[in-house]
Amino acid sequence: MAITSDVLVVGGGLAGITAALSAAREGADVRLVSHKQSTLQQASGLVDALGYVPHTRTETDTDPARTPTAGRTGVHDRPDPAGPLADPFAAIDDLPEGHPYRLVGADALREGLALFDEVVEGYQGAHTDRNALVPTFGGTVKPTARYPEAAAAGLASDDRPMLVVGFRSLTEFDARQVAARLEAAGVPFPVVGAEVAFPAAFRDGAMVTRLARALDLDESIDGTPARRALADAVDPHLDAIDGGDARVGFPAFLGDDEAPAVRADLADYLGAEVFEIPMGPPSLPGLRLADRLYDALDDASVRYETGVPVVGRELAGEEDGTDAGAGDGSDAASGRLEALLVDRKGTEVPYAADAVVLATGGLVGKGIDSDRQGVREPVLGCHVPHPAERYEWYVDDAFGDQPYARFGVDTDERLRPLDGDGAVQFPNVRVAGATLGGADVAREKSASGVSLATGLVAGREAAAEVAR
Repeated sequence: MAITSDVLVVGGGLAGITAALSAAREGADVRLVSHKQSTLQQASGLVDALGYVPHTRTETDTDPARTPTAGRTGVHDRPDPAGPLADPFAAIDDLPEGHPYRLVGADALREGLALFDEVVEGYQGAHTDRNALVPTFGGTVKPTARYPEAAAAGLASDDRPMLVVGFRSLTEFDARQVAARLEAAGVPFPVVGAEVAFPAAFRDGAMVTRLARALDLDESIDGTPARRALADAVDPHLDAIDGGDARVGFPAFLGDDEAPAVRADLADYLGAEVFEIPMGPPSLPGLRLADRLYDALDDASVRYETGVPVVGRELAGEEDGTDAGAGDGSDAASGRLEALLVDRKGTEVPYAADAVVLATGGLVGKGIDSDRQGVREPVLGCHVPHPAERYEWYVDDAFGDQPYARFGVDTDERLRPLDGDGAVQFPNVRVAGATLGGADVAREKSASGVSLATGLVAGREAAAEVAR
């Protein structure tokens, strides 16, 4: 027996969740399936819209010692980015025509951010169209549209002195390096980095989540509550900051369920405002965001399942399911998708829906796959435009304009996937997020915004498909 719904969303990241919420708000019965847990737990928890517009200038390599790769020339694309942008909306028209923002428009980005603001508590930035500049664990300053309240006191636009605290057991976060890079970036405040030993019970490389739990529960450490003990370890380093009204930045592990209380207690003990600096995975801000978004799915009566990969599809007029990964779509019958075959504990179960949203991620999330034979979308077999010559997928310059960064599914303005001839490949499918082609979201700092804008439109379009 098939499991049925009006709209089936494939993918549990920000784009998929946004699409599910958008479709549910239009009155559709929505189900979301995801192969793995949400990639949000790997993310910083920051919500970027558009931080840079990568303009490209072409340079000719004249170094005689350099031998171009076979089949290549000595001409290389180098990025010449405009940014960091103060207003992401003002720069959308400067993006290439095939960019997802150009497909759905600036209003979709505004509405996607508004939906995020409505369903996710504990974030700031909704009061303005302007980007905020948020320090990150690498010492860079990231332009972002929404940021957790936990990071608010660390904005680079604030001129108060800053102490950055690191821990000897957290080798991936070097406080002195973060401080040096912030100074090199020209921040308008004095910044000092200090490394401390976390209280004795946690000196042996405890996991970030373990440290967060200890602060949540304010566990006793050698007779001292954990929050007090942490403040005592940091307090002597405040003398290194010139001027009063200092603020103190910690790696982002200051509690989970009780994070606001942890920050408040530390601020009280230290006599300084406390903030978190987003880290790499495992990311507590990302996990907190994922929890809030999945709570929003519950509130919207969206049913969801994780750990259930899509392994096949059923098209109208086909007697048997077509295996997932059907190349670039050229060998598959184009037509209306009737059901997806989902692997549930070794059994292929058909999930039927009137409309499907594909939001499985890009090259990093394996929503777009590649090998020596080509580039493909592995779930439905949607067409992915790419050069036949593999040497044209990239340029030698590591900081160059890499073609592969924009690989993804081409769609029309309604986000329906297009085949190699530009015709709609699956009329009741919509594509969202990093599965779409045309954006270098890492260089643009636009990943979250693209997910929100296209997820919103894809969900709305999917609900409209049901009504037809």
